Amino acid sequence: MSVENDRATGREQLSMAGIVIGIVGCVIITASSVYTALKMGALPWPTIFTSITSLVLLRAFGRTSLNEANVTQIIMSAGSMVAGGLAFTIPGIWILGLADEVSWVEMLFVALAGTLLGLVATALIRKRLVEESGLEYPIGMAAAETLQASQAGGATGAKLFGSMALAGVWSVARDVLGVIPAMLCQLPIPGVAFGLYNSPMMLSVGFLVGGAAVAFWFGGALLANLGIIMGGTAAGLWDVATAQGIVSSLGMGLMMGSGLGVVIRDILPKIVGHLRGGNEKGAALANITGRDSGALALLVAAAALVACFGLGLGVPATVIIVALSFVTTIMSAQSVGQTGIDPMEIFGLIVLLAVAATCDVDQVKLFFVAGIIAVACGLGGDVMSDFKTGQIIGTDPRQMWVGQAIGALLGTFVSVAVMVALVGAYGTGAFGPGQLFVSAQASVVATMVSGIPNIPGFVLGLVAGIVLYCLGLPSMMLGLGVYLPFYMSLSAPIGALAKVAYDRLSGGAKDDAELSHDDTGIIVASGLLGGESIVGVVIALATVIAGLAG
Repeated sequence: MSVENDRATGREQLSMAGIVIGIVGCVIITASSVYTALKMGALPWPTIFTSITSLVLLRAFGRTSLNEANVTQIIMSAGSMVAGGLAFTIPGIWILGLADEVSWVEMLFVALAGTLLGLVATALIRKRLVEESGLEYPIGMAAAETLQASQAGGATGAKLFGSMALAGVWSVARDVLGVIPAMLCQLPIPGVAFGLYNSPMMLSVGFLVGGAAVAFWFGGALLANLGIIMGGTAAGLWDVATAQGIVSSLGMGLMMGSGLGVVIRDILPKIVGHLRGGNEKGAALANITGRDSGALALLVAAAALVACFGLGLGVPATVIIVALSFVTTIMSAQSVGQTGIDPMEIFGLIVLLAVAATCDVDQVKLFFVAGIIAVACGLGGDVMSDFKTGQIIGTDPRQMWVGQAIGALLGTFVSVAVMVALVGAYGTGAFGPGQLFVSAQASVVATMVSGIPNIPGFVLGLVAGIVLYCLGLPSMMLGLGVYLPFYMSLSAPIGALAKVAYDRLSGGAKDDAELSHDDTGIIVASGLLGGESIVGVVIALATVIAGLAG
């Protein structure tokens, strides 16, 4: 069905079939997103994956509306950004050894407050930042193109779910049966986790990221591990422990500097331009009715009550959180609109520092502050990309927002449940640098709260991250390469090389009735990534259940 016909029929876009499919998909995608974010130190956008999945599943029920598929994928994907906001902040509590001071109820309150604030902010800024700003929202545009191009439903479904099954079987063979090793080509190098991680998910991340970004990722790993740790210790400049402190501080500085670079280069000029355009004042609220305003005010009040009393943050800190959540969500939406990147944990750190400087709040509650803002900003970036998709194909904004609310609220419960299950299965010691779940972003937040190991290294990384980003270079990926264990950074380039070879072999040919070869590669890589992450969550849940039964 064409987009024009889809619009003209007035067919229900938020359908019962779409809601059911979306809810089931939301549980799976949110759970796998928690695992991926903790394991990989990154969270690829799930939008393309969910767009294809929703279209394939709806077609199985004889439904062909692109707008119905769009709303369904929105329900599926919304919880993933809630998961990212939690995974990028809360594990810092466990990294600092404060596990006894946070409960699942508090994690739920963090996710709920951030979700409510994110939903309100996006309702207020949609018209201005999607319809009037000229922002591209590359992820949203790609999702729209995918929905329009995905005409071969059966073949697409076979590729997607087949690759998911393959990765799942591989993960079971590796992690449960032990018939294949988790690490290959290991070498005993002091301070360096040298080896290849036997992971379809890691290869898929390299394939999906590809090109220059992975080159910088690998370059950062070489600089940190072969240069600073191996080279520096061999030259007698420092011992291994000191080298590791320099590396972690440098990596954190690069990642935080990259986030600040987004603000300096991409966001502040836009804000200044908007402030100078005095006639645009209030445009963001143009489509908000009196009834809508009342409902949004109630959501803000609910979020404030949860933060103030549920989390015990107090009135002054809550006022700062609510006020700055709207500012940072706008910053997040503009970042995603211009670059497709959402440094949500950096925005959380900005508000964390503001609260720490003005209010008497303990360490654990500072993580709550960062978590609320990260969830709000993550959801904001996701929502605005989806609104862009809807603008292109003609989806009703109100039904999209309702779909986001369903998925995000469900995602709050699923993400917390998975976090609790992972802690129950592996313990709080499994989170942090060099552990099972590297939790790179949460480690950055933890370091900012507790103290930086090497101040000169951090400052150097911070400045370099800002400068490199402003020069158009992927300093975030360089920082990840410096920070992550070397075995992860060795594995990802293999996936990137596979992408280069695949592109050359495929030639990028496109048929109007079929997905392009390039799209097929993305589908298979997305399925491999999703399959391993989903099975990883299932294994963790099974471990918890077995422990309880024992």
